[in-house]
Amino acid sequence: MKENLVSLISKEEIVLAVNRLAQALDRDYADRTPVVVGVLKGSFIFLADLIRAMQTTIANVELIRLSSYGAATVSAGEATLLLGLKEDTVRGRDVILVEDIVDTGISTTAALQYLKRYQPASIKLCALLDKPARRRTPVTIDYLGFKVPDQFIVGYGIDFDEKYRQLPGIYALERSMKSDVSGSIRV
Repeated sequence: MKENLVSLISKEEIVLAVNRLAQALDRDYADRTPVVVGVLKGSFIFLADLIRAMQTTIANVELIRLSSYGAATVSAGEATLLLGLKEDTVRGRDVILVEDIVDTGISTTAALQYLKRYQPASIKLCALLDKPARRRTPVTIDYLGFKVPDQFIVGYGIDFDEKYRQLPGIYALERSMKSDVSGSIRV
């Protein structure tokens, strides 16, 4: 398989979106001190840039980790919690859940349900990307950067089998079979 990257969202467009989202969060949380919870691994770059752009005082930054893809390009259909929080971390607090991409909605719904078990005062979802064409579970995104087409997305923290996270923009990953002159498949 040969992988080809097609640029969808530039680094500059991402910076503008992150600043826009930070301003919206600052406006809505001006008189509050939220807990920001990032979903690993994909959101770590977006999370870091977002909180650096915010002026609002943040109570703390927490991380949870879910898995629904593994090394595949298609969701397994269920999310597994790999890293959670201490119960008192979000109880009674305003929580902003930060996601890299909302795709099928399965992982995001699992993360929201997990956090709601600890009875936060409020919980809002901030996602850099939304891929509504793949939605299997309804999800309300309160703060959104971009809608993206139904393609496999990589870059800016989002990976394919742990590759491409370091790319500064967002790319569609296209995979194709290429054969050389002898007819064998080139990898």
